[in-house]
Parts: sequence; structure tokens; C-alpha cells
Amino acid sequence: MPHTIIQSVTVEPLTIPLLEPFTISTGSVSEARNVLITISLRDGSVGYGECAPFPPSTGESQETALAAARGCINLLQGRDASCWRALSKVIHSVYYSQTTVCAGMEMAILDALTRSYGIPLYVFLGGASTSVETDMSIPLVMPEHAYELAQDTVKRGINRIKIKVGGDLREDVDRVETVRSGAPQLGITLDANQGYTPGQALLCLEALDDRDIRPLLLEQPVHKDDYEGLRYVTQHTTVPIAADESASNAATVVRLLTLGAVNVVNIKLMKTGILEALDIAALCRVNHIGLMIGAMMESRLATSAAAHLAAGLGGFSFIDLDTPMLLAEDPFTGGYEQRGGIYDVSGVKSGLGIERK
Repeated sequence: MPHTIIQSVTVEPLTIPLLEPFTISTGSVSEARNVLITISLRDGSVGYGECAPFPPSTGESQETALAAARGCINLLQGRDASCWRALSKVIHSVYYSQTTVCAGMEMAILDALTRSYGIPLYVFLGGASTSVETDMSIPLVMPEHAYELAQDTVKRGINRIKIKVGGDLREDVDRVETVRSGAPQLGITLDANQGYTPGQALLCLEALDDRDIRPLLLEQPVHKDDYEGLRYVTQHTTVPIAADESASNAATVVRLLTLGAVNVVNIKLMKTGILEALDIAALCRVNHIGLMIGAMMESRLATSAAAHLAAGLGGFSFIDLDTPMLLAEDPFTGGYEQRGGIYDVSGVKSGLGIERK
């Protein structure tokens, strides 16, 4: 019997409070209500995975994710983790609507497998680089607080800020202008989280241009199903436009690319899982579309998986993996070493390098 046979799968809630509520155009959260998965192999290797559901984005909750994850236990026990692509296909075929569960299971399988193999996950995925550099997000807050958060970002040594917009247009422009004054040397990206119409998105960019502010990127300006609206915005501005919620799987990415609707695609493991994220990255590369990697409200665990994937594949121009810095507690150690906005995975000996405290 292979030493990589899955011996056990355990599922438990993973609830972590935030330092302060985080508000975007589709909702607000004050805690990460996630799910922790632990997989043990026959040789004693243990892997961890995290599901980070966010109902407005994924249609899942902690309760539905727990139920689906527990349903996966019988699908995986006794199976060989080295056949991880086949196992991923099985999970996705049964729980196709619970994408964060698919992601968490793949994460745990690959963590356990690469620990068994004695290699870091980023090496298993290609070893293109050993680090990524994240931005820091500022939510929908009043300008005064946005200014404070911008200055805090500078003190942290982070070089890029992502500002949430998609609410009241005047307030959004004021927030961006205030952040610019608080961190004048930092690059700025914007994320509307589906909050604008195409016209509003262009008005926002025009108003910022009048104030001599040019964002490096505008992410998901319109509703996720408004592909034509995305294309309209892309065609009428020189600011790169990214798809996030619209890029929910490889099929939607193909449609976006066929339409010429975006310049950049934001890959999130919680939307697609690891296997489909690899497919999407390949699609974007061959079509000369920029790559971004982002996250839901994830702990160091899932953030490490995303960092390993981005470092292993290479070529990601936009990194948005700041959520561990928004949490009041960190139940894990390892995964990466942080210096400013840089997540360095070179010190990981095997798997994700994550351990529970």
C-alpha cells in the first residue's frame, strides 16, 4: 500500500476576529468564519487546508462549508494523495457549488503530499521564484480613517495600497485623494467589488485624473455578470481593468478573453481551487493577460497556499494577500517569512510549512 494513502480527514470551524470591521460594496465582516481541514497520510505526513466562504461572493457560509467538507471525508479516506488531480475532479464533481471546500480540500491534499515528498509546495508548482510582494487594502471608510490606514501602511514598509470603492462616487474619490495624501509615494489600485455601472466607473477614473491620480488598476468595476459592461469600461480607459468576481472559473475566463473584456484576471483559490487556478493562469499567459492573485478573508494558512502558487508559477503583477494583517489573532506559524509587504517562502522545507500554534 502506498505511503501516500489518506488515512484520516478532520473538519472543524476556524473563526478568527478582525482588528476592525472590513466593509466593501457587497457587505461587511467583523470576523473570518472559515473551516479548517486536516489530512493525515499513511506515512504520518499531515496537511492543512482552509475554506474561506463569503456569502456575497461565493454563496457559501461557514455552516454550508462545514457540511460539504464533512461530506468529502468518505470520498477521500483510503485514496492515494499522489493522484491529487483525480481527487480534485471527484470533489468538484460532487461539491461544485461549494468552491471554497474544493479549494480547502485540494490545499490539504497537496500540503500533505508535498510534506511526504519532502519538497515545498512552491517548488512542486514550478519554483519560478521564492517570494511575492503584497499590497495592503483600505476598506470603505471615512477619509480621516483612510488617511490613518494609509500612513500605517507606509510604516509597515508596504509599497502598494488597494483602495475599496464602489459606493458613493464623491466619497470614493475623496477617499482615494486622502489616501494619496497620506501615502504619496505608494502605488494605488482600486477595487469596486461590482459597485459601479460602466458610466460611474469611467466617471470615477475621470475625476481622479483631474486630481492627477492614475491608479495602476481598477478591479471589478461592474456586476460580475455584466461582461459587456466590463468590456465597455476597458475600451474607454487606459487604466488596466481586472476581473475578479466575473472570473469565477476557467470557462468564464475564456468568455472574458474572447470578448476582450479585461486586461487582468484576479485568481483566487477560494473561487476556483488550486487545479483550476493553474488552468486559468495558463489561459491568461497564452493570451497576454495580466495575472493577479487575491484572497477572501483568509488566515496565514490559505494565504500561504496562494503565496506558494504565485511564487511557484511566477509572472503575477498584482498581489493582494494582506488579509492575515487584518486579523486580530493568528492561529498558525510558518508558511512564509514577512518583511514589509514581502512574503518569502524560501525557508519552507516541505509542504506549506504551516504549523498550528
